Amino acid sequence: MAFSLQHHTHVSLRGNRVVRRRDFLKASAACGLAASALSWTDVLAARADELRDRGMACILLWMSGGPSQFETFSPKPGHANGGETKAIDTSVSGIQIAENLPHMAKVANELAIIRSMTSKEGNHQRATYLLHHGYLPMASVKHPTLGANVADQIGSAASELPSFVQIGGRLPNSGGGGLLGVDYDPLIIQSASKPPQNTTPSSEATRFARRMQLLESMQGDFAAAGGAQVVADQLKVAKRATDMIHSPRMEVFDIEREPEQVRESYGSGEFAAGCLMARRLVEQGVTFVEVHARGWDTHQDNFAAVRNLCGNVDQPSARLIADLKERGMLEKTLVIWMGEFGRTPQINPRGGRDHFPKAFNVALAGGGVRGGQVIGATNDAGTEVTDRPVLIPDLFRSVYHTLGIDADYENMSGGGRPIKIVDGGEVVEELFS
Repeated sequence: MAFSLQHHTHVSLRGNRVVRRRDFLKASAACGLAASALSWTDVLAARADELRDRGMACILLWMSGGPSQFETFSPKPGHANGGETKAIDTSVSGIQIAENLPHMAKVANELAIIRSMTSKEGNHQRATYLLHHGYLPMASVKHPTLGANVADQIGSAASELPSFVQIGGRLPNSGGGGLLGVDYDPLIIQSASKPPQNTTPSSEATRFARRMQLLESMQGDFAAAGGAQVVADQLKVAKRATDMIHSPRMEVFDIEREPEQVRESYGSGEFAAGCLMARRLVEQGVTFVEVHARGWDTHQDNFAAVRNLCGNVDQPSARLIADLKERGMLEKTLVIWMGEFGRTPQINPRGGRDHFPKAFNVALAGGGVRGGQVIGATNDAGTEVTDRPVLIPDLFRSVYHTLGIDADYENMSGGGRPIKIVDGGEVVEELFS
């Protein structure tokens, strides 16, 4: 079997990983190869190609601040803790969600709603890190974020577009490539309504190339004086950026190229534009896109605030799922709707809800997840998970499983410590049954 030089090179560059004999034998069996006839890296390259050929992708719709479960997917209309929020029927008989999400109610047949997410982390920064990495922050380890791991495992190294894009600006503690390196840092898009910043070539291609050569030579002394890795990383990023901005595929970032009726179907606002751009990016082979919606930290005036926030995200989220379905892309695109934790069952004196990681919700669609179901439950007051608790490692293991990624895969930290993509946890089998 022939392997391209590019793939051999790609594998050899991934020095921060540990490959175990079990992986080697498993990969050999999966590829139908004779382990004795091929090198370890040959088999790895074949397995990576197999994963990429599946064309799987993931879109994370991130509700920054911690969305209230009571005002989104887990209403409690019959209890004082449910407040003034009413529940509405959905497209699935027997499943109700909050009245704030009428568009999502119409695509409930595609949703798997987990109402029994549970965690102990109620600090925004640490919980944001946890729900992006599957780990709590550690001083000694730079964990790759979810998007970086997905880009590493199934992203296309040959693509002119980045495999990992974040829309809506940089989010503190959402992470990047971590120990995988700068290759897996996200491209940050501040606003989906505008082209990415600094992506218009300021000179013709040959002159630009001469400038890059000059930059490389000017950095030579610094590299020789001990800054070689810094220079190498900087040049690598510059090369990727150069290839991207000179590519005709940059059109993917221009949502104005979509027909007017398509743009209108997503609604208005930055989040709507982000969802539309996410669909365009996945359509062009981008593996992981994260779209941010901010402002969910509703310590006061919770009901009016969440009603307004849901008004911004409901139609775009639902339309994204429906659009992917209509284009035949939903089966291979996992959509995740979540934040870092939920809100307290009790309503505080300011009419708000405070941080509550003990019981919150996440909604998933596509990627082979069975829609039209609710997983787990809380008691009538919403204070305790009473059925099928789902821990953060369970969620992450399930996400990687959906994308065909081995969650036990190990990367090597800078200190020589093997780090699994997910530590512990079990796949939530109900998602696929």
